[in-house]
Amino acid sequence: MDDEASQRQLLGSLVETLGCQVVQAESGEQALELIRENAPALVLLDIRLPGISGLQTLEEIRKMHQRLPVLLITAYADLRQAVAAMKSGADDYLSKPVDLDELRVVIQDLLGLSHEEHPIPRPKLPALPEGLIFQSLAMRRMLETVAVVAPSNVPVLITGESGTGKELIAELIHRWSPRAAGPLVAANCASLPETLIESELFGHSKGAFTGASETRQGVFRAADGGSLFLDEIGEMPLALQPKLLRALETGQISPVGSDRTIEVDVRLIAATNRDLETEVAEGRFRDDLYYRINVVEVRQLPLRDRREDIPLLARRFASEFAGGPVRLSPQAMNCLLVAPWPGNVRELRNAIQRACLLCRGDIILPEHLPPKIAQAVQHGEAADGQPVGRLSQVERATILATLQECGGNRTHAAKKLGISRRALIYKLQAIEAEVPPS
Repeated sequence: MDDEASQRQLLGSLVETLGCQVVQAESGEQALELIRENAPALVLLDIRLPGISGLQTLEEIRKMHQRLPVLLITAYADLRQAVAAMKSGADDYLSKPVDLDELRVVIQDLLGLSHEEHPIPRPKLPALPEGLIFQSLAMRRMLETVAVVAPSNVPVLITGESGTGKELIAELIHRWSPRAAGPLVAANCASLPETLIESELFGHSKGAFTGASETRQGVFRAADGGSLFLDEIGEMPLALQPKLLRALETGQISPVGSDRTIEVDVRLIAATNRDLETEVAEGRFRDDLYYRINVVEVRQLPLRDRREDIPLLARRFASEFAGGPVRLSPQAMNCLLVAPWPGNVRELRNAIQRACLLCRGDIILPEHLPPKIAQAVQHGEAADGQPVGRLSQVERATILATLQECGGNRTHAAKKLGISRRALIYKLQAIEAEVPPS
């Protein structure tokens, strides 16, 4: 149950990958009628609904079925709502953006399916572009999330450090979506002067301001029928954020200097290297805009958390820059595998480009790499003294032991560890990324 068609489509597609039949409802009233006709095995219920609310719907469900599992989902997660939901009889509670792996596990738990006897099927990946190479399990799982999200029309927020390749993921979402035949238009919010960003987004009419010698359509109109990628959205001026929110909610824009509105049909993909939850808490980013753009979050991992991909990437970059056959010596490869990579894939690419320029033969040696990379093997650890890209042995052992004690139930394990379920999933992904998939 969700009043947004794109959200229902997304969650429905995900649940179908578990082998379940899905029935959708856009209101509490419609959902209750469907439940009276044929009780389902599980209900996914959005709290914010037109007409009767999700909590009121839950109360009516409980009058009909005391034990029917109900999972509440909301974009406005707070302690009071969570407590009210659980008191009203909800079996569990997730906040948007929904972590798709987390949702799979919760559904399996609520349906009473053993994780060993009923392993969750992994989504199949569509054809990958030639330049996208990987072998890490962590990268594959991120791409599986993209494969589930792409066919829907929901906004996606790509998070991750600078240099991880967030724009590549945006291109992939567009390529795998029904909008692939339409345009993918990108704008970097950090590179635009504050005085011009509104014009860049929504366009302007001739003479709207000094220097506006001709009409400009803006990126929203340029992306009509396709996807709009707003990079570094965390840098957007606070004063402009309400106008962006209105455009996303209504599908209408008003060019600068014009009193007319224009209908646009775009799918928003945004990216940031900032922690937007912190930005919201500190008043630099609107919470309503944050919930609007962050229906689904795709987290692009830093290179240090997917080291299995380094050899593939390094050889690809070497082939690209050398203009002929070249290989990396075992010592040079070892340097690459140990380095901390604060600049991520972009830094690796630059390091290999430098090595190819300095290499006079057909083999790259440690001395051809940037000094800080060549010296990394002498330390074998990051500047903070912890092994790069890995949890401490104590934390890793504690997490795995607790998970085993809880029979593989991530929800119970997270509560026992005193962390959120999402934090536990991230830590498990980091652990799994230490071992290449078989």
